[in-house]
Amino acid sequence: MPNMAKHSDSQSSVDDQVKSVSSRAQPRARALLRPLSTKLWKFRFEGFENLPESGPAILCPNHISFLDSVFTMIHAGRQISFVGKAEYMDSWKTKHLFPALGMIPIDRSGGSKSEGALIAAETVLRRGELFGIFPEGTRSRDGMLYKGHTGAARLAMKVGCPILPVGIIGTREIQPPDMVMPRFRRECTIKIGAPIDVSRYRDRADDHMVLREITDELMYEIQALTGQEYRNVYATKRAESIPTEQAVLNHS
Repeated sequence: MPNMAKHSDSQSSVDDQVKSVSSRAQPRARALLRPLSTKLWKFRFEGFENLPESGPAILCPNHISFLDSVFTMIHAGRQISFVGKAEYMDSWKTKHLFPALGMIPIDRSGGSKSEGALIAAETVLRRGELFGIFPEGTRSRDGMLYKGHTGAARLAMKVGCPILPVGIIGTREIQPPDMVMPRFRRECTIKIGAPIDVSRYRDRADDHMVLREITDELMYEIQALTGQEYRNVYATKRAESIPTEQAVLNHS
């Protein structure tokens, strides 16, 4: 009985997440925020013809600023759900807003709590919607591109949908880590690369190394879009000890 209760609680949590991302708030927010954003910042868009007009796809951007998911959401033109850290659910400022805009909260401590978010993401994709995930797993504190985790590849193989590498340039200058308010009148470039078709790996679906191959290809394509220096290590919490531009300014 305890195991059944635990499974029920987990499934209920997933159902709540899926219900939140199916909100109609995102199209309304997009209609409001898109014209506002173009007045506050200058945007350049490249490769948006690679974004499918319908059907599931996984968008995988580099992660250099809090604004990465916000800008991707309001300019993608389709319903898109992003994974976001569960800590956002602890703040009254974001606990209702972010899920309404399509955020799937993920507990980064791992285990069944993290798995629940991936189950919710699979449900989103099977509805024919877009799902966004940062393969680095966390924001880059120094602006470099870090080794990718294999979650996106695992989802793509399971659902049978393409992965789109996304390169974002300029958001770190607009709002670097540790800066509360963004800088206005700066430029942001969002590039969407050619889709990675995972169907060519179908005959090796049981090979764990396939997930690493797909992820390494994804990170290579992201680097080609952004021009970032690549580090073949994971962006762990150790990166939080690296002083950011804003921290240096505050210290001065």
